[in-house]
Amino acid sequence: MSTVIETTRFSVLDRSRTREGHTGPDALRDTVALAQDLERLGYHRVWVSEHHGVPGVAGSAPTVLAAAVAAATRTIRVGTGGVMLPNHQPLVVAEQFGVLESLFPGRIDMGLGRSVGFTDGVRRALGRDKDDAGDFADQLDELLAFFTGTSVTRVHARPAEGLTVPPFVLAMGEGASIAARAGLPMVIGDFRSREKMLRGIDRYRAEFRPSAWADEPYVVVSGTVAVAGSEPEARRLLMPEAWSMAYSRTHGTFPPLPPAERVATLEMTAKERELYESGLQGHIAGTEHQVANGLETVIKDSGAQEVLVTTSTYDREGLLESYRRLARVAHLTAA
Repeated sequence: MSTVIETTRFSVLDRSRTREGHTGPDALRDTVALAQDLERLGYHRVWVSEHHGVPGVAGSAPTVLAAAVAAATRTIRVGTGGVMLPNHQPLVVAEQFGVLESLFPGRIDMGLGRSVGFTDGVRRALGRDKDDAGDFADQLDELLAFFTGTSVTRVHARPAEGLTVPPFVLAMGEGASIAARAGLPMVIGDFRSREKMLRGIDRYRAEFRPSAWADEPYVVVSGTVAVAGSEPEARRLLMPEAWSMAYSRTHGTFPPLPPAERVATLEMTAKERELYESGLQGHIAGTEHQVANGLETVIKDSGAQEVLVTTSTYDREGLLESYRRLARVAHLTAA
């Protein structure tokens, strides 16, 4: 396989998607079990996400779930992809990550995003407004100051102060410039919007200013990767999420992921079919050879140091097999 793939880190973000016939608690336990498998396969880190009031996602408290994942594993790095900073007070976020780093030293990542709750109802319940995302840069500075003991509030975050928890910025919109000005590693996606992703990376590198957190730019590209014995099998892994996204775009809510076999029998409106077919395109999917070629292209084009895989599907065994095959493609140590 390609040298560029061999020298790239591979990590996973699991969104704790709920599935038909399975509960939210099942989805959370699936995430913990997957993290254990990913550790055995040699992946670099596993992250969990934050969604509030979304029927199809069980992961609403990422630092709590990260604690469960870290407690069930030994060596893999664990973090958030991400904590949505505008939803929280920076002091509380610093304290949460300080506790995580104290319990699991040297293994915790602090992935931070600038999204606010998806709906007006969720934002009201969080006590937030849509415009709060505009304060992300200031919130980020305030959060990092709690770790260095330089907060203008003169409050000391215990036990965060003095600890080093690597921060990452999830780049959405202005996120690339914010990450660059703060001198932080950046996570950017996705593979389906390749040109937009590459423009964001170019802007990040051009504007990057070294900081106490990073001497030079560090780019993590994220997106869906599905590896199987054949193209139809890889497509089968993509079908549940593609349909769920199409449904959410036409009905305003994420349903639990259905089996691919049921998706294949569903009657769809013309708009749903268009969105569904679009949702199947642009990912890195196929056989090991096809995926290796796709990854080589995106890594070379982006110059990324790391790939964060964000695949969601109904078939958890099929998903694990995809990660096994990807581990072979990437020559991970335990594969």
